[in-house]
Amino acid sequence: MSGTTETGVLRSTVQVDGETASYLTAGQGGPALEQGGPAVEQDSPVVLLLHGTYWSRVWLPVLGRLAEAGLRPLAVDLPGLGRSGGELTLETATVPALADWVARFASALELSGPIAVAGHDIGGAVAQHLLVHDRLEVPRLALVNSVLYDSWPAPHVARFRDPEVVAATTADELLAARRQAVTAALAGAATEQRIADYLDTWTDPRVRRSWLAMAGAAESRYTLDLVPALQRSTTPKLLIWGEDDGFEKVEYAEKFALEIPRTTLIRIPEADHIPTENAPGQIARALIDFFMA
Repeated sequence: MSGTTETGVLRSTVQVDGETASYLTAGQGGPALEQGGPAVEQDSPVVLLLHGTYWSRVWLPVLGRLAEAGLRPLAVDLPGLGRSGGELTLETATVPALADWVARFASALELSGPIAVAGHDIGGAVAQHLLVHDRLEVPRLALVNSVLYDSWPAPHVARFRDPEVVAATTADELLAARRQAVTAALAGAATEQRIADYLDTWTDPRVRRSWLAMAGAAESRYTLDLVPALQRSTTPKLLIWGEDDGFEKVEYAEKFALEIPRTTLIRIPEADHIPTENAPGQIARALIDFFMA
């Protein structure tokens, strides 16, 4: 099934592990499942866009521009999050488990050959894992305010690794905490409507439980363990960073750019953790130039 979310952008679904996986796409990258054909045609480069502690909404500002440039963007909601079905547990919410799920998602869409990947937040850890462990053929990797090294989990996420904190947190308290985090992450792009858009999925108890599982499974060893392999990697990498991010600090990106070969860093001034909302045109152009090089 599919439905229009805004001009040129569709929300579509495919079955993964018996559950509905929901994703945003644009241009000619929509599904042909109703006709029994493959989900995505391969005449344009596919770009798989991964989120972390938010959902596919973080990629919405750039999807149309990527499609107009001739790319096939697919911004998937990880299981139990966003509009996808299922529910994460502490075991299935780890970075390796999520990377395995993303590979199964790509298989369900009958994607083959090279798949460029971009990751935001913890989705960036998943993207790094896909590259290092060859879970997909990743010719180019982009990271947007991603977790790196030991930069994560941020304190407002890490506290939910304590089962007693989870048990004592009400739905209203979690929503209030998420509102505070989203408002800060959007920085100058924070409007009441945009904040409401981001918070919408967390009104579902299943999504709240999945988010808490992702928070509980967040461990920096999943990125620290990848560093030696990344230092040997010759895959082109692009870092796009909102400079005002107080947790995934630009200093981590600067270190990554110095230590990891074939890495370029683009800084976005006056932007925080979700810079796609602050500078969608600039970020889309950077992604287009990188992925179509």
